[in-house]
This record gives sequence, C-alpha cells and structure tokens, in this order.
Amino acid sequence: MALDHESFDILLSTVQRFVRERLVPAENHLEEHDEVPPELVDAMKELGLFGLTVPEEFGGIGLSVSQEVQVNFELGRTAPAFRSVFGTNIGIGSQGILMDGTPDQKADYLPRVASGELVMSFALTEPDAGSDAASLKTRADLDGDHYVLNGTKRFITNAPRAGAFTLMARSGGPGASGVSAFIVPSDLPGIKLGKKDKKMGQRGTMTCDVILENVRVPAANIIGGVPGQGFKTAMKVLDRGRLNISAVACGIAQRVLDESARYARERKQFGKRLGEFQLIQAMLADSQAELLAGWSLVRDVAERFDRKPPHVSDPDVSMRVSCAKLFCTEMAGRVADRGVQVHGGSGYINEYPVERFYRDVRLLRLYEGTTQIQQIIVGRELMNQD
Repeated sequence: MALDHESFDILLSTVQRFVRERLVPAENHLEEHDEVPPELVDAMKELGLFGLTVPEEFGGIGLSVSQEVQVNFELGRTAPAFRSVFGTNIGIGSQGILMDGTPDQKADYLPRVASGELVMSFALTEPDAGSDAASLKTRADLDGDHYVLNGTKRFITNAPRAGAFTLMARSGGPGASGVSAFIVPSDLPGIKLGKKDKKMGQRGTMTCDVILENVRVPAANIIGGVPGQGFKTAMKVLDRGRLNISAVACGIAQRVLDESARYARERKQFGKRLGEFQLIQAMLADSQAELLAGWSLVRDVAERFDRKPPHVSDPDVSMRVSCAKLFCTEMAGRVADRGVQVHGGSGYINEYPVERFYRDVRLLRLYEGTTQIQQIIVGRELMNQD
C-alpha cells in the first residue's frame, strides 16, 4: 500500500504549504484559546489528511509507512495540536480495525474515518495500567450477544471529539491473553467523559478520562471477531504509532533548530551576531547532528516496516521502532533545551516558539510507551538473540 511517487510529491508539497501558510500563523490563536479553529479542521478534511493511511478502496489516500513518516515530519514543524486533530484518528484510533478488523468492520468504519465524519480514539491506558498494559482492569463481561463494560480509561486523546473508541478491556482471565479490543461508539448509554486535562504543554490537544458504567457493546464489535486478541492488536498498532511519533519529534527538532539558527543570525551581542560565538555554534551543530541521525533512523525503520508482511509482528522491526522512539523523542528534548539556551532569556518568554516547543516535546517521551519501556523492549530483544 503506497501512493505513486508523483502523487506523493504533490501531496507532500501541499502539506508543506499548508503548514507554512495556514498552521504556523495560527499557533498564537492555539496558544491563547487552547483550541484548533474549526475552519482549519475543515481544511484538513478537504486536503484528505483524515484519510492518509486508510486504503484507497475505503476512500483514503493509502500511504505507506515510509510516506507517512515524511508527512509527519512536515507536520512536526508546527504545534502538535494540529496533527492531533486527525493523527490519532488515522493512527492508533483506527489502525486496529485496518490491521485486524473483519471485512464488515473495515467497510463500516474506515470510509467514515477517511472522510473525517468519524473521529476515533485509542483507549488503552487506565489509572492503574499505563506502561503495564497487560494488567488493565476494565472488565468486559459476556451477557448474551453483548459484552457489559465497566472501568475507567485515562489520558485518552481526542476523547471529547470521538465518535467511537478502539477500547481494550478484559474479557477473559489475567494477563495479555485475556484482553480483547472493542469498537465502542461514544454515544452508548453509560459512557461519561471526565473533565478536560490541563497539561504542561500541547495546547489545543484534547485529553480526558473515559468512564464506562455498564456499557453494553455488541459482541460483533470485537475487532476481528475473536476475543483475547486485543493485546496483540494494541502492540501492532503502537509499533506504527511509535514510529510516527519519532517522525514528529524530528520535525519539531527541525523547527526548533530553524528558529534557533535564525535567532543566532539576527541577534547582536558584544557588537557581533550571536551565531558568531563558537559556543553557540557548538549547540547548533550538536542539534543538527542528532537531528540528522534520528531522521535517518526513522526512515530506515520505516522502509523495514514496509518490507515486512502487512499487519504481521516482527520482533526485529519492533525493536528498531523502539530504538527510534527512544532516540528521537529524547533527541527532540535536547534540541528544544538547546534552543531555549541559544535564545537566552527570550527563550523563556511565551511569545517565542522555542518556549512552547520546549513544553510540547516533554510529552513525547511519555506517551505511546515511555523511554524506559522502549529500553526494556530493546534490551529484551537483544537478550533473546543467539
């Protein structure tokens, strides 16, 4: 699944122009009002951004992973909230259906995802089960041809916008094998949303708790129709999601480096440009080298991802995905920190983009698997090799 080269080049240049001309100028509105303007959401739908990864047969564009990371790099050059509007939808929100769903589930949900009519969220994390996803406590008890769901999901991105959730719940015994993945429409009786989270950064993104009290979900809404496969589905979904977060981290690092280099060229200190001081140049050089290393890693892993059989787990590729998530999100944090340092006191002032990105990138090392979880995945795979 991939777009032909000529069409992809046109799409990529369109996204670059949209970021430059529409999204970057709206960053101040985002910061002040904590919302993405509705007209920009409509523009995203018109550009087809809600269907980037949905196959053409279901009304999407059908990008390969290698193409998707390039688009996400460009989207990383602006505030993360803009990508969040559709990124969760085409990523972890609907990828479970695309990878493991039945033909009927794909035909029902994916066209609506691609058009932007339906926003989907990914509901895995719980108050007592974040990194240890296999220990989740939300229950799914069989009652006739329905399951009754009870529990709480935490930090669910786009929950206030969602029309449906890809939701993991325990339908069987303990451990990963007891977890099933459900498609849960958000308007079912018994679903309540918690108050919107106030976060350190990423203004304009929407996260909150999702509370389920005796929510009746048809058994036919289990992704793939087979109970007990939900944890496997979640891990496959997260592999692709983590690689795209890595690409976004590289895009953010590029934006911060561009802002820092521009400031260093324009700012005068002691009668000469700030960037003429070698210690300033050293910080910029370190950021450039780390950014190029991270972006090369992402593109290499994306190509390996595309070469493996579709929707099949590959431990070596998963290990490399974790390497990318580990390195690129930590790298973006270092680049943002240096960006603030290059700006001096101005870097601590909200009107400068580097201050905002400094807060935004901190989350990248936490969600979709913390840095420490990525280290465990990599270490475990190395220990399993002969």
